[in-house]
Amino acid sequence: MKPISLTINTTTSETIIKLTSTSVLTSGSYEYNNVDEAKNSPLAQQLFHLPFIKRVLISANFIALERFSIVEWADVQEEVKEQIESYLNNGGELLIEEQPKKIIPVEVYSEVTPNPAVLKFVSNKKIVDQDFEFKNIEEAKNAPLATELFKFPFIKEVFISENYVSITKFDIVEWSEITNEIRGFIKQFIAEGKTIVEKSTQTSAVDKKDIENNNTDDLDDVSKQIIGILDEYIRPAVAADGGNILFQSYNSEEKIVSVILQGACSGCPSSTITLKNGIENMLKQLIPGKIEEVVAVNY
Repeated sequence: MKPISLTINTTTSETIIKLTSTSVLTSGSYEYNNVDEAKNSPLAQQLFHLPFIKRVLISANFIALERFSIVEWADVQEEVKEQIESYLNNGGELLIEEQPKKIIPVEVYSEVTPNPAVLKFVSNKKIVDQDFEFKNIEEAKNAPLATELFKFPFIKEVFISENYVSITKFDIVEWSEITNEIRGFIKQFIAEGKTIVEKSTQTSAVDKKDIENNNTDDLDDVSKQIIGILDEYIRPAVAADGGNILFQSYNSEEKIVSVILQGACSGCPSSTITLKNGIENMLKQLIPGKIEEVVAVNY
């Protein structure tokens, strides 16, 4: 391979020179104003170590250099030219070509929920293996998607399930004003293959010690029956509305079932009706004589 040779050319600016090569150096144009901007150019990083280099431009078959006024080009240009030639001819990298990000084909659409404050954003791809609920940005520190969503000033809570994200908004805006923005953001986040939730994150923002069904072996038969009914009949319907329901406890003396509502179900005006007319009636019918009331524990 023919060695790279550079020719010094003056420009209309006394502070800028062009070092022109007889061969093409790059197919693009890159401008750097400091060493931090030059992360993808090892050569530019080297040049910024010279105290008089102010700006570096790499394009096609030339390298343009702008200097600070502490020196004159006549005093240093030959030395700079030789350093660059030596660097490139000894295998030094001009640019590190960045690999294009692999875009995952994904579609995201919005669905209304029974809770007017909550909208459900559904993906045609599975995004997580379990449910996660975040009431604020502090709880979302290990969930990159939720963390970014909380940066929108109108987002109050985030609930992430297998293939959807339920967003609870503050009353300061209407859904018609922000739906497309949120949908586009979530779609791009998933398409770029970014981490939705870190693996170390707990199943839910609700402390596990507060949920008594972590180990069903320790529960009484009625509690096990309740969990089975919730899993088989209730949870799929609740998930369709952008929420989730968790069994917390069963008081055998008062015959009261305590559950935790998440996502669209939490704070929903119709949740009381759902609890009484739906869940409570079903449990009373399927476990006769054992259930008097179902109450929601909202965290």
